Amino acid sequence: MAVYTDFSDEELADFLRGYDLGTVVSLKGIAEGVENSNYLLVTETGQFILTLYEKRVDPADLPFFLGLMDHLAANGLNCPVPIHDRQGNALNVLANRPTAIISFLRGISIRRPQPEHCQAVGHALADLHRAAEGFELRRPNALSVESWRPLYEACDGRADEVRPGLGDEIEAELAYLEAHWPSDLPTGVIHADLFPDNVFFLDKKLSGLIDFYFACNDMLAYDAAVCLNAWCFEADGSLNVTKAHGLLSGYASVRCFTPAEIAALPLLARGSSLRFLLTRLYDWLTVPEGALVVPKDPLEYYRRLRFHRSVTDASAYGLGL
Repeated sequence: MAVYTDFSDEELADFLRGYDLGTVVSLKGIAEGVENSNYLLVTETGQFILTLYEKRVDPADLPFFLGLMDHLAANGLNCPVPIHDRQGNALNVLANRPTAIISFLRGISIRRPQPEHCQAVGHALADLHRAAEGFELRRPNALSVESWRPLYEACDGRADEVRPGLGDEIEAELAYLEAHWPSDLPTGVIHADLFPDNVFFLDKKLSGLIDFYFACNDMLAYDAAVCLNAWCFEADGSLNVTKAHGLLSGYASVRCFTPAEIAALPLLARGSSLRFLLTRLYDWLTVPEGALVVPKDPLEYYRRLRFHRSVTDASAYGLGL
């Protein structure tokens, strides 16, 4: 279970005295996620997510994340929102960790996405980009191209423990992407981590988006590339073009891609796959001792990276069908 920080009943009761949530009915750790400690909190007034932000999260980023959720919800996006205490604060401290209580969003994540799910996700991603317009705080993408080489170097040359020759392939890919990464595409606030477990459906309809703790300012089309990688590949490693077409057409029904974005899409998908290969590789090699969470297979994104390297234009993702 992805719970790294525990606390006593007395500490929780003292923490909750600052909120108008009533007494605690139940508290249960949530298994999903590797970044923070998450609990399902049930009180007399309803269900909430209690999140303790661990050392991997920079506390200076938390006003951006929490403020963004408030901004998105105020602009019509269905997403959780921070619960503010009686003093108006969204962020407090529990067990020496920055802590927030977030509203509970009903729905379930889809384990085996179908084309209609992918189309709904593309539409919702563009809705997010539109809703985020006017958000005044800024946060650079801490996991963009400038960070990939330091992240790889933090793996201490151990990539070949996962697959022989992987280190040389990563080195070559880093050099290529650093030389060719675009810098003149439309930008805005992006989710940057819109995987199936961060999208909820209810009665076959998308009910909302969660987990904005990688959100940042970056290229909007890069967010679509992240979703291509996260939603449109099958278990055997092949791209499902029907799903990719649905996702991209769903997005374009709200916000049209520019010609430059379409041309850059294969490169952005390639960079996105390397980003997740590297973070998974790092987690695979350095998962904290005692954490009851199984790190995700980095080779899943190695296979996707190899696919994107073979792509010559965006028609491979179903654009133009």
